[in-house]
Parts: sequence; C-alpha cells; structure tokens
Amino acid sequence: MSDDDAAGQDHPFDMLPSSQRRRLVAAASLRAIGTIALVVAIYFLVPMDRSLGPGTVIGVVLGLLALFAAVGWEIGKITQSDYPTVRGVEALALIVPLFILLFATAYFLMDHADGATFGSPVTRVDAMYFSATVFTTVGFGDIVAKTEAARVLVTVQMM
Repeated sequence: MSDDDAAGQDHPFDMLPSSQRRRLVAAASLRAIGTIALVVAIYFLVPMDRSLGPGTVIGVVLGLLALFAAVGWEIGKITQSDYPTVRGVEALALIVPLFILLFATAYFLMDHADGATFGSPVTRVDAMYFSATVFTTVGFGDIVAKTEAARVLVTVQMM
C-alpha cells in the first residue's frame, strides 16, 4: 500500500474533501521538510577535512550514484502513487537539495585540497551558496571557479 492509499483510495485529488486534501498536502510537506533538514544536517556533519585524494573522489562518486538511486526510487514511488503530483513535489524536496549539496561537497573538497581553486577561500556555507547559485543560474560572481577542474565540475552541474 502506498503512502497515499490511506488518504483517498482511488479518488482523484480534486474530488477529495478539502480536509483530506489538506491532510495529504500537510503530510507531504512535513516529510519534505524532514527530508531537507536531514540532507542539510548530513552535509554539515560529515567530516570533510581530508585532502582530495582517491578515497574522497570515490566518496563523491558514490554520492552521485546515491543521487541516481534516489531519483530512480522516487520515480518508482511517483508512478505507483494514487496522487503522483503530491508525491512528485516530495521527490523534488529530496532530489534538488541532494543535487545541490553533492556539488557543494565537491566544491568544498576541491577548495580544501587547493586554495587556488576558487577566487576566495570556500567554507561549507560558501560551497552550498555557490552550488545553489550555479543551479539557479543567478551567477553573482563573488565566488568564481579559477582552476580548470573547478570549471569542468561547474559546467557539469550547469548541464
């Protein structure tokens, strides 16, 4: 039974009583907020004081594989859901922060390994800010990729 089954069985979302719609949206919102909080907490709690060596690169690659696995799992949950739009919004609440923070981790580790990677030293918050800036294509220019490796990674995120 999917998460949405208990709320409305085979009724279209628009046909549900407003109280059931509110409960469905409230439950989805709470799960999304919890997911975002967990992903951000993990980002700040994971020790990233190592140099950018093979082990670190493997960790980032495993993180990328975890992102793809999460996307696949979420797509499966959406297709099985009685209310796929609600489930899709929940999925975005997991996938977007995970994507942004995975790149933020890579940027932080790159700068930690070589201080010349970016235009100024990059903290975890700076890396998160820069990753979100690239993701949203705002591009403030206060943090810039200086090395070729950093520019390649930024280009990958933009694609």
